[in-house]
Amino acid sequence: MPAVLEEEELVQPEEALAEIAAPFDNERLPEPKVFNPWIIALVVTIGTFMEVLDTSIANVALPHISGSLSASQDEGAWVLTSYLVANAIVLPISGWISSVFGRKNFYLTSVFFFTVFSGLCGMAPTLGVLILFRVAQGLAGGGLQPSVQAILADTFSVQKRGMAMALYTVAILIAPVLGPTLGGWITDNYSWRWIFYINIPVGIVCVILTRIVLEDPPHMKELKAKARKLSVDWGGLGFISIGLATLEIVLDKGQELDWFGSPFIVFFASVSLIALVSAVVWELKRKNPIVNLRLLKERNFLFCCLIILGLYAILYATTYLIPVYLQQLMGYTATSAGIVLSPAGIFTMIEVPFVGFMLTRGYDPRKMVFAGMMLIASSLWWMGTLNLDITEWNMILPRIVQVMGLGLITVPVSTMVFRFIPKTESSQAAGLYALVRNEGGSLGIALVSTMLQRRTQVFQQVLGQHITASSAAVQQAVGQMAAGPGNAADNHYFALAQLYAGMQRQASLLAYMDQFKMLCILMLCMVPLVFFLKRPPVQKHIELEAH
Repeated sequence: MPAVLEEEELVQPEEALAEIAAPFDNERLPEPKVFNPWIIALVVTIGTFMEVLDTSIANVALPHISGSLSASQDEGAWVLTSYLVANAIVLPISGWISSVFGRKNFYLTSVFFFTVFSGLCGMAPTLGVLILFRVAQGLAGGGLQPSVQAILADTFSVQKRGMAMALYTVAILIAPVLGPTLGGWITDNYSWRWIFYINIPVGIVCVILTRIVLEDPPHMKELKAKARKLSVDWGGLGFISIGLATLEIVLDKGQELDWFGSPFIVFFASVSLIALVSAVVWELKRKNPIVNLRLLKERNFLFCCLIILGLYAILYATTYLIPVYLQQLMGYTATSAGIVLSPAGIFTMIEVPFVGFMLTRGYDPRKMVFAGMMLIASSLWWMGTLNLDITEWNMILPRIVQVMGLGLITVPVSTMVFRFIPKTESSQAAGLYALVRNEGGSLGIALVSTMLQRRTQVFQQVLGQHITASSAAVQQAVGQMAAGPGNAADNHYFALAQLYAGMQRQASLLAYMDQFKMLCILMLCMVPLVFFLKRPPVQKHIELEAH
């Protein structure tokens, strides 16, 4: 009678085959070359830095673009709007796209087409062609930001992941700061077309290096195989694309067209509302939605997104206000106005690693977020007390305080936002988080541009009530300015024109001061959100899930 083998003694066919094939593994399946993780981090961060930079670099060149292409300032603004619209469409669905095509293929394709369309933007002969290529550029670049965090998380060990994310955090914070400076310098010294051409060599290098050093991890390949078997959520894709695109148009063009006094804005606002509400209802009913809105049920993720929404609204609002203030009221060039924003970037590079170190020592991230909010609020109130006799340092110093507060918020929030989200949902969460951040920037610019113009009109009316022919102060001022050689009547009218111009300048100054103080109050209103956050478990390493 043959001996009966116990179950644990049975040799499985897979194990037997593995033993037989072991001596030949190295010959048949050589392991791919493994690159230093820091090389990979540098390569993918360069591509993302280039894309984030493009969201702000064209702002200061807009008057030159409009003049060169024989377009009005309002028509030229579509160069900015079109890019943001396309970007907003891709951000929330980037996680799904990378799961279908693979993270490496998606990132590589995005960088390649972003570079191609950057070159085409520089060669655009008309405004319509430029806007078309800006849409394509925004679609290509929209997926870069959410992809990088996942690449770095897979590339680095748990112990080193924090420093890799810190590098990425520095890049995405410095890019919007350097954008106006670099764009102003290029525009003043060369041509606006070079703000697009400079992407070409950077993009080519990034494509070549990405192709060499980047590989999808095994779990990503399995996810790609599963994702391709799922049906595409075309309904969700359509609702989200239409809703976000029309919302961006409303935010960017609302002030120019008098908001809801314009049938154009009313139409697009209605389409946006219907599409976004339909998207929420549709996605919540889908088993495999293209954007998983159920992630917002997690408390930390929800309140971190709200904090980032307000934070980036304030950041982009001040980044918009400061250069315009310096150029319109102080007579700065585009280059010198951008330089005022630049020193803050140096302090960001110093601060972010220090904040990461404090978190590794077990410091409560919620306390750091609270401190950062108070720093930003104080810097905004400081900016609201400035006048027309300031020097560069009077604006540089509060900006440094603001950006230091930004670092105290961004890095700790990045440690908390995904802490209680399942790893399988990290790509979806990344897309939502990046979308919220970008929409915050659009909301901030739309808010301050609207309020700036309306408050200027209010102050002009208030100040104008005191400029009357019977006013002794007005008569004295006109008399002093009109005294001089030449025709007395001409001198009188010239003095009145100078007085009116001075009144307009003072009205604009008061409006700018109001905007900074309004943003200060908005930041203080966000402070209670900190108390809703759960503290993540204390650990010896920090994963900065920045986007």
